Amino acid sequence: MLLNLNILDLAVVDALDLDLDPGMSVLTGETGAGKSILLTALGLALGDRADSGYVRPGSKRAEINIEFDLSKAPLVKQWLADHELDDDSQCLIRRTVSEDGRSKAYINNRPVNLQTLQTLSRQLVEIHGQHAHLTLLDGEEQRRLLDGFANNQALLEQLNACYQNWRQAHKELQQLLKAGSDQAEREELLRYQLEELQQLDLENFDYQALADEHHKLANLGKILGVGQQQLEILYDNDQQSVADMLGHVIHALQELGQYAAELNGVAELLGDAEIQIGEATQQLRRFLENQEADPQQLAWLETQIGVIQSLSRKHKVQPEELPALATGLSEELHNLSHSSERIEALHADCQRLLNQYRKLAADLSDSRRQAGAELQQRISDAIKELGMPHGEFIVKLQTPEPAEPQRNGLDQIEFLVSTNPGLPAKPLAKVASGGELSRISLAIQVTTSTDKTTPTMIFDEVDSGIGGGIAEIVGQKLRRLSRNRQVLCVTHLPQVAAQAHQHLFVAKNQKAAVTSSSVRRLSDEERVHEVARMLGGVTITENTLAHAREMLASGGSADDRH
Repeated sequence: MLLNLNILDLAVVDALDLDLDPGMSVLTGETGAGKSILLTALGLALGDRADSGYVRPGSKRAEINIEFDLSKAPLVKQWLADHELDDDSQCLIRRTVSEDGRSKAYINNRPVNLQTLQTLSRQLVEIHGQHAHLTLLDGEEQRRLLDGFANNQALLEQLNACYQNWRQAHKELQQLLKAGSDQAEREELLRYQLEELQQLDLENFDYQALADEHHKLANLGKILGVGQQQLEILYDNDQQSVADMLGHVIHALQELGQYAAELNGVAELLGDAEIQIGEATQQLRRFLENQEADPQQLAWLETQIGVIQSLSRKHKVQPEELPALATGLSEELHNLSHSSERIEALHADCQRLLNQYRKLAADLSDSRRQAGAELQQRISDAIKELGMPHGEFIVKLQTPEPAEPQRNGLDQIEFLVSTNPGLPAKPLAKVASGGELSRISLAIQVTTSTDKTTPTMIFDEVDSGIGGGIAEIVGQKLRRLSRNRQVLCVTHLPQVAAQAHQHLFVAKNQKAAVTSSSVRRLSDEERVHEVARMLGGVTITENTLAHAREMLASGGSADDRH
């Protein structure tokens, strides 16, 4: 569960340190007080994209720290251990956003990338936004909710892996079948191209070595002429060679060494240089003696390099890439020559994978039907409690016979609802009332959340569009949901706020030209006044306060905190 949220210099929040308890917590405050910034902070800490606009004006960076207790989350602890990010039963997440928009993320003080942070976050927190009813209109989201309720993840992974393998085999098969018509022409072209390339002695092909040898032979005259001049300078000039002059210098310094011992070291260094010059001279002499002009070899090299460059231009590759090109052409020719065998093997693979896919798809359909029957009953019961006494929720599942496999199975899944007796069920997108759609959405979210293991759930104004007794039922459902997990709810409804175990209040503060928001936990008496404000608006009477006390007493009459 979420233990602590700490924010520094994020938008309208200069500094905030907030401890959170188990059970149900509500966040309330005047419109525009800054309730959304807390959810923004949590979103950033959990891996949302960041930009410089989040940094409080005048600050160099924004920072969010959140701490989780993992004592009842063994799967998350194991994930952290597997990724070498574990630290006892706690999980510390830190996210910073600098004024230039760059961000950094840390898990238990170890730097991580955004994808790793997001993967962990999905196991820690589930956020239901105030526009969740809009995403529920999407068919893929409906499929995802049903599969989540049915715990179909492992089966889906097997099916999609099988689908991917079938797709690759099927694609290769179609390519081979399509190529069959002009196969003979292609084979003839490949053989001709390979014969051209094989004249290059591809097993011993080294273009750079050929180019280097050609460059050397083409410049051999200059090499011999200049090299012989250097021999003269180094050693062979009897009157003024480097070796002779260096010998005189060494002799002179050795004589001076009897007067200044420090010069003996200089003489020794020059003696070493004399030895190295002698060795270098011998190597140069041997090199020059071994060089011999070879016009035939030079002509052969020029011809060979010309052929290589011509083939390189023809095939539009670098000379060094010609052996790899030949390998590719040879493999293609082999595949074409044995295409009938390959086609037969691919036919068998496709049929085997297709049979495997159909078996997995049938198992997935059975699981969805069983879970769908239970889900539609539970959601139907929930929407009746939420003020739609004749509401019926239906999970419609059809399995047509498509020509080929598809990702995520063969089923077409659609959520339908009937709000009045005698009227046919319609897709969610065709529900007329926005308030009804909000209640149905809330029923779906609460129902599908009861079987999840996510330790913390956040509901951001999902109760919009309802009120009165229905709002009280919503509050009761959220409180019931918090029996085995932590629930944080942003709300404007006093009926929901009265059901909370912990009440947090967001206030806007104005100092000079700077606006900031603060959050604090309300005492019992402060809760009475906040619920009264939510009930009565600007003027709070004794009757309003009495009503608020009654609502709070009713909401906490059965202490179900675990």
